[in-house]
Amino acid sequence: MVEKVELRADERIDQLASQGIQIIQSNEVFAFSLDAVLLADFVRPNHRHKLQTVDLCAGNGAIGLFLHNKLGGKFTEVEIQPRLADMAKRSVELNGLSDRYRVINDDLANVYSSLPKDSIDVVVCNPPYFANRSTSVKNPNQYLAIARHEIKTNLETVLDRMSGLLKMNGHGYLVHRPDRLTEILAKLIKHRLVPKRIRFIYPKPGQEANMVLIDSKKDGKPAGLKVLEPLIVGTSDGDYTDEVKAMLNGK
Repeated sequence: MVEKVELRADERIDQLASQGIQIIQSNEVFAFSLDAVLLADFVRPNHRHKLQTVDLCAGNGAIGLFLHNKLGGKFTEVEIQPRLADMAKRSVELNGLSDRYRVINDDLANVYSSLPKDSIDVVVCNPPYFANRSTSVKNPNQYLAIARHEIKTNLETVLDRMSGLLKMNGHGYLVHRPDRLTEILAKLIKHRLVPKRIRFIYPKPGQEANMVLIDSKKDGKPAGLKVLEPLIVGTSDGDYTDEVKAMLNGK
């Protein structure tokens, strides 16, 4: 049952038409971007009714909610920032999905206090992309700085907990930056996550990739990596390509 939710003064409700999902957003705090839509689209369907899915660095809950039709079972959204976790919880209520979703407001490093190790089928994560160096230029808005820079967590911790949560042969899905791909692949292997599918995302024709999607399998066989066809987000005249339009608006 869809529940009535209250919005703060800076909040609005946006919709991903292709999934029939409404999300509480705030430009002052956090708003999902295209990378969340791309990662959700990249996840393979699985409609088992006992499936367990976890979204780490969940933000306002967008990725997990975008998967409500593609994946069966239950979802757990893990977000460290209380304001964002509250937005995620209200978005769950807004979509009438409280029977399938729960939101945990905690550091993902503490996730085993809420979820047993080796118990999860699918883990998705859109982590902070940028290392937290003293020379890094960070957004003065602390909410956005934490979402973009490794201030509260880092790639090592994310992949360690992703692996620890997953059952053998469970899938971990990640969206990240290509300039850290060497580091990402090394850390995936270190944490028993074998890359199986990779897709590079290009903003426009003739430009370099600016995102990469990775599907890894816990304790998977080392062979069999597939590099999928590239995804180009925009046309030369600034419109979305037909594939991205379908992700946003449905076919």
